[in-house]
Amino acid sequence: MVLELERMGKKPVIKFNNIDDNEIPVVANTIAGRERFALAMGVDEEDISFEYAKRITNRIEPKILDKAPFMENNLSGEDIDLNRFPILTHFPIDASPYITAGLVVTKDPKTGANTAGYHRMQLKGKDKLGISLHSRQRLWEYFRRAEENNQNLEAAVVLGVHPNISLGSMALVPYHLGKFEAMGGLFDEPMELTPCSTIDLEVPAWAEIVIEGEILANEREPEGPFAEFTGYACHRSTENVFKVINIQYRNNPIYQCITPGMCAEHNTIIAVQREGDLLNALNEKLPNIKNVHVPLSSCGLFHCYIAMKKTAEGQPLQAIFNAFAIDHHIKLAVVVDEDVDVFNEEEVLWAICTRMQADQDTIITPQNLGMGETLDPSTDELSRTAKMGIDATMSLDDFSPRIKTDPEVLNKVKKIISDL
Repeated sequence: MVLELERMGKKPVIKFNNIDDNEIPVVANTIAGRERFALAMGVDEEDISFEYAKRITNRIEPKILDKAPFMENNLSGEDIDLNRFPILTHFPIDASPYITAGLVVTKDPKTGANTAGYHRMQLKGKDKLGISLHSRQRLWEYFRRAEENNQNLEAAVVLGVHPNISLGSMALVPYHLGKFEAMGGLFDEPMELTPCSTIDLEVPAWAEIVIEGEILANEREPEGPFAEFTGYACHRSTENVFKVINIQYRNNPIYQCITPGMCAEHNTIIAVQREGDLLNALNEKLPNIKNVHVPLSSCGLFHCYIAMKKTAEGQPLQAIFNAFAIDHHIKLAVVVDEDVDVFNEEEVLWAICTRMQADQDTIITPQNLGMGETLDPSTDELSRTAKMGIDATMSLDDFSPRIKTDPEVLNKVKKIISDL
């Protein structure tokens, strides 16, 4: 349903009732478009990346509430049963039903810094989930630190959260700092958190469902395949195991899912976050950065388009290397002049074909030097990737002028069209 509507250019929020006679409704497509994140922050859609870039650096300490609506129902001991919830199998190739909108909350065993991020979770039993930490970022590192000491890592799986929380979970925050403080910046007010019942963690207070448990040290089980954001089924996995200790949920809860595969609901959130973080990083190092776009054609992650007003030769290359330094996911960075609309891929490709010479304006780093995304099927067995940068800007020397319509004529044409 979600994918077919998207092919028709539609991205409505959809509520499904009575899936396999389960009384708990499922809501999907809540974060399928940029306009949803703009609405969540109260800004215009075209300003969303700039607003994210500004707010994500405004850290606000969370507010702790003693009680929350998700505490209305509690399952523990023999009553724990994940099958009570309408956990879905989305594609025939998926190994089993998967929790796809589970925001995994935990904290660094060394510093206590909180984190929250999305990880696929395979239903394996009434009290057991498979989880893959394939991003090799904060949760992967925090678990590695716990396992070094033969300790399980306490974690909570949170379902049903505000789009600002979803977006903030993607933020590239230093490992010793918490993500909830960054999420507060997106709200422009403190995040409201509530302590879990059985583990030493706080979670978003207005969640629908909270599953408490541990990621087990020194235990691995096969997990996957699963339909990933790349549009491919991925067998690669860290094969970690999550043991459920307690489940809490609201009266009449709503089960949130994120449609997997290469779709707007899965990838828009990544693209918006990446644009904001790129804007912050590039503006720290370079003048006259005009805009950044991470298109859905890149799976919302693998390449970016950067528009700048070039004032010195070599600046595009500096922008390219700064983009690669954001993190290990970006494989392609294209720099264009400020007259090119980076949100229009036809214009970006036109700039490449008319302003770039491949032997002079491209740079390629070899695969064996670059850390890549494990879920990218083109990476090698060590998940390494090559990277390419393209300078598609005009030379500052004499360059053919771009054709422009006379402004007076253009205004007359617009009036004629509007009168029609």
